[in-house]
Amino acid sequence: VAGLSAVSIGWYRPWDTGDKADAAPTTAAVVRRDFSSSVLATGAVQAQVGAEVRVGARISGKVERLYANIGDAVTKGQVVAELEQADLEAMVAQRQAELELAKAKLASVESLLPKEIEKARLDLDEAQATYTLAHKQLDRETLLRQRDANTADELDEAEQGYAAAKARLAISRKSLELAEARFVEDSRQAKAEVERAQSALRNTQVQLSYATITAPINGVIASVSTEEGETVAAGMQAPTFVTIIDLDRLQVDAYVDEVDIGKVRLGQRATFTVDAFPAQEFAGRVTAIYPKAVIQENVVNYDVVVDIETPYRGLLRPEMTASVTILLESRTGVLAIPTKAVQRERGKSIVYVSVDGRPEPREIKVGWRDGPWMEVASGLQEGQTVLLEAPR
Repeated sequence: VAGLSAVSIGWYRPWDTGDKADAAPTTAAVVRRDFSSSVLATGAVQAQVGAEVRVGARISGKVERLYANIGDAVTKGQVVAELEQADLEAMVAQRQAELELAKAKLASVESLLPKEIEKARLDLDEAQATYTLAHKQLDRETLLRQRDANTADELDEAEQGYAAAKARLAISRKSLELAEARFVEDSRQAKAEVERAQSALRNTQVQLSYATITAPINGVIASVSTEEGETVAAGMQAPTFVTIIDLDRLQVDAYVDEVDIGKVRLGQRATFTVDAFPAQEFAGRVTAIYPKAVIQENVVNYDVVVDIETPYRGLLRPEMTASVTILLESRTGVLAIPTKAVQRERGKSIVYVSVDGRPEPREIKVGWRDGPWMEVASGLQEGQTVLLEAPR
C-alpha cells in the first residue's frame, strides 16, 4: 500500500521535478513578452513589370548580324541584331527621289505662276487704259454728233471701239482671276504632293530602322531565340530575338494561403531568405496584392508582391525560391504563457495554476500566438505559475 501511495503521489504531481537536474520543466511563469504576428509564405524572386522584355522584329527578313550572347550586359539603345537592309535602303532612295521631284514641281509653281499673275495684271492695266480712252472717245463723238459736227459712221466707230475695249477689260479681269486661282490651287496640290512624298520617305525610313534591333532597357541577355542567317517572318506576333532582364529591378511574389490573405495589408514589412544564401535575410515591404487567386494542387493562394529594400545586386536572380515572412503587427509587454499550457475544454481555454503546490483550473481569454507563446488577454497575472500539462 505504501508503494502504491508513493507511485500515486508521483503520478498526480507532474509539476514536481524531483531531484534530477536533467528533468524537463513542467511548469512556467506568466511573463511579459513582445509579440509579433506574422504570415509565412513561399514565393519566388521575379522580375518587376517592365524589367523583363522580349525583343523581336517588326518586319520580316534574314538575320544578318546578331551581337548578343546569353549573359552579356546591354544598355538601352545598344544594337543587338540587324536584318538584311538592301531592299529597304533602295526603297528609301526611291522615296527620296520622289520627294525631290515633288519639291521641284512646287518650286516651278511658286516661280512661274506669280509671273503669269503679274502679266495678267499688266494686261488688265492696258485693257483699263484702252477702255478709258474708248469711253472718252465715245463721249466726244456723241457730243459732236449732237452738234452735227461729225458723221454717223464716226459715232458708230466710236461705239464699236468702246464695246471692244469694255470686252477686253472684262477678259483681262477674268484672266487675272484665273491666274490667281490657278496659282492657289497648283500651290496647294504641289505642297500636298511634297507632304505625301515626305510621309512616304519617313515611312520607309522607319521600316529601315526596324531592321536594326536595339535593347529597350538596361539589363542582361537571358536567352537568345534566333541565329545569324535565319529568316524571320513578322506576323500577328513579332518573332523574339533575345530576352533581356534588368537584374536591378526584382521583386518577390509570395503566395499567401486564402486563410491568411485577409490579414495582409499594403505597406506591411516583410523579410525573406533564399536557398542560395540561407544565412542572409532580405527586408522588403508589401506593395501589391493581386485580386485573382492562384490555384496550385487545389490549394487557393493569392500573389502578394514584396518590394525588396535590402541591396541585392549580384545576389538575387529570377526564379529563386524565397521563404517569406510578412510581419502583420507587433505588441510589447503583453502577458504570455507557453502555448502547450493552454487546454481546450468544452469550448473554453483552460490553464492549471499552481496554488499552494496544488493544480487549480483557471479559465482565460487568449490573444495572439507567436510561435510557442500565447498571449493572455485576461484570467492570469504576471508571476503566476502554470502547468505545462494538465494533471491526470
